[in-house]
Amino acid sequence: MCHVIVTCRSMLWTLLSIVVAFAELIAFMSADWLIGKAKPSSAEEVDNRTGGSQEPYHPTLGIYGRCTRISHMQLSRRDTLCGPYAETFSEIASGFWQATAIFLAMGIMILCAVAFVSVFTMCVQSIMKKSIFNVCGLLQGIAGLFLILVFIIYPTGWGCQKGINYCGLCASAYKLGDCSLGWAFYTAIGGTVLTFICAVFSAQAEIATSSDKVQEEIEEGKNLICLL
Repeated sequence: MCHVIVTCRSMLWTLLSIVVAFAELIAFMSADWLIGKAKPSSAEEVDNRTGGSQEPYHPTLGIYGRCTRISHMQLSRRDTLCGPYAETFSEIASGFWQATAIFLAMGIMILCAVAFVSVFTMCVQSIMKKSIFNVCGLLQGIAGLFLILVFIIYPTGWGCQKGINYCGLCASAYKLGDCSLGWAFYTAIGGTVLTFICAVFSAQAEIATSSDKVQEEIEEGKNLICLL
């Protein structure tokens, strides 16, 4: 008989697992890992001749994507174009960034799988006498290790040609040059920290769903068990 067991700790772990997976996925897809040095647009140059002023824009660069501004003849129209600069995996700007993409993708796949499974832990708490919470926590720990490798490898690619184009000649491995780190980088770091928190908290979720109070309610014949 299937027992639906919902506790505060198990629900919190499930929600955090989903949030972590989405955070890392959004960061991976974003082009805002590096914010490039300010570049004036052609529209700005025209305005300067007439005494006007336009704020310079900052192009952004991701692992495989980028955002840049395209200026049109009309001064009031400037479009920001975002998209992948690499059509194939081999076109990613640096071998280090290719490795970054691999490890980040592996970590995200594990986190997404755990997030999917976590939804069903309300009904199924073990498989083949193994706690799903403990197995998922172990997988989240492995995903966290992959994500740590991302932050070790990624900065070594800052000195690639595309990095220099965006960040200036001073850019090199672990040196940003004229660039700064974008929100996607910090989102990925925050997601990594939460990944390890989830891995640890999975044990608490397992304890909550197998507590004496839960067992008492199961013995009373209840199929839906909600504990605060």
